[in-house]
Parts: sequence; structure tokens; C-alpha cells
Amino acid sequence: MKFVIQRVLNGSVSVDGEIIGAINKGYVVLVGICDSDTKQIAEKMVQKMLNLRIFEDADGKTNLSLRDVDGEILLISQFTLYADCRKGNRPSFIKAGSPEHANTLYEYMITLCEKECPHVQHGSFGADMKVSLVNDGPFTIVLDSEEIVK
Repeated sequence: MKFVIQRVLNGSVSVDGEIIGAINKGYVVLVGICDSDTKQIAEKMVQKMLNLRIFEDADGKTNLSLRDVDGEILLISQFTLYADCRKGNRPSFIKAGSPEHANTLYEYMITLCEKECPHVQHGSFGADMKVSLVNDGPFTIVLDSEEIVK
């Protein structure tokens, strides 16, 4: 499982020209899922994301978590995080999870986040989405379950 976490001042996702999710200060998270991912991996990744201390405290140090700043979350499913670009110029996506498996875990992650964060928005799985955001910093973190979950 891969997360690309962007600390934002605001973010939104649109489908067919209509905004279906929008947040203020918090995270826009692009989520990639592979077939070997499990609910246990999703739980560990979500907890790691929620506990990251990447918001500034009163002294300007990155000491505060999303919870500490009452931040919001916008989750976007993105299978292209599993692009394999080693051969040629056309990426292969065979490492991405099957749509059924990936959607099940994506929905599970939304539920996990909603239990921990009062304002969670999300994209539409499998849809052609347009994502807008104002990255704060810029501050972007990549979490990979291969490195996080042991």
C-alpha cells in the first residue's frame, strides 16, 4: 500500500465538473493498493498517517499531528501509484490491486479515517477525477507499507 500525503491549506476533488469532496487545512492523500494488501496493513498505514507530526507548533517546529490541529482528510484512490516504468516508456500497472480488492480496502480506509477524524471526504473509486489543492509548504510525504509494516 502506498500513500502520498500532501499537507494542504485546502483541497477538492471533482467528477464531471462537480465537486464531490472538499477540505480545508489537512491532508490530501493519494492511495495506491496492491493485491497483497490487507485490512491490517490498512489499519497500520492509517494510524501512521494520522500520527505524523508534520504541522507546525507555536514555535514553528513540525511537532503537531493532524489530530492536534483538527485537520481534515481528502482520500483519493490512485492505482497509478503502482506504475512500473522499468521497461520502455509506457507504464505497466500489473502490480496495482484488482478493482474489487482495492475498492474494498479503500472503503475500509475511509471508515477508519471517519472514526478518527471529524471531517473526511473522498473521491469516487475508478472515476476520472480532477484533484485541486494548495500544498502547504510544500510538504509531501510518501508512506509505503513495505517500509512501514513489518
